[in-house]
Amino acid sequence: MAAAPASSSASASPLLLPSGPRRASASRAWLRGGGASRSRALGSDAPCCCKAAAAGGSAAQCGATDGFVISSGSSTRRGLLGVALGASALGLAALDAVAAGLPPEEKPKLCDAACESELENVPMVTTESGLQYKDIKVGQGPSPPVGFQVAANYVAMVPNGQIFDSSLEKGQPYIFRVGSGQVIQGLDEGILSMKVGGLRRLYIPGPLAFPKGLTSAPGRPRVPPSSPVVFDVNLLYIPGLDDE
Repeated sequence: MAAAPASSSASASPLLLPSGPRRASASRAWLRGGGASRSRALGSDAPCCCKAAAAGGSAAQCGATDGFVISSGSSTRRGLLGVALGASALGLAALDAVAAGLPPEEKPKLCDAACESELENVPMVTTESGLQYKDIKVGQGPSPPVGFQVAANYVAMVPNGQIFDSSLEKGQPYIFRVGSGQVIQGLDEGILSMKVGGLRRLYIPGPLAFPKGLTSAPGRPRVPPSSPVVFDVNLLYIPGLDDE
């Protein structure tokens, strides 16, 4: 049976998708735009919709009244300033929490402290590509055929354990077509040999990870270009195959 089309509830993640068609949410727009949201700018040939301009006011009054910026250069500066102030506020809030003696926010994980302890005794498997993995739990279902969609939860980390992306934080599994280059190579390869219901830790080397790296965000670490990353992955089901 051919794979079913992607569910409308699937949460696209540009962190996993370095190329190809995307449905990125507005909350991820900063990643596509290089960290700054796009501001609306009005050119000299565009109609000005603000009340000040309609009454014969100046461009400056128009911007002050409606929040529009006529000059594209000013628009860029205002956009960058807004992002900088937002990041600064989040950073100050985090510092206030530390100063107050509050514990850092605990992010949801697929492998807790007990799991981490047991993982030390799980044998490491190394593939020809250099990908390494440990099976925390071997699934009892089928393995996904190349080209089929899979639904999985994942937690993505840098080697020191800091989380930079997670489907658990989004509140829904991630659905993509496995073996089709829709995600980074290491994740593609690692899931293809899993079985439904399985939980695996992938140690993805730099060449199979993010060639261009990922920028940092408040509470999330930077991923340098072609650096190793770690993924905990839980393969939930295979749409179209599980329904047969």
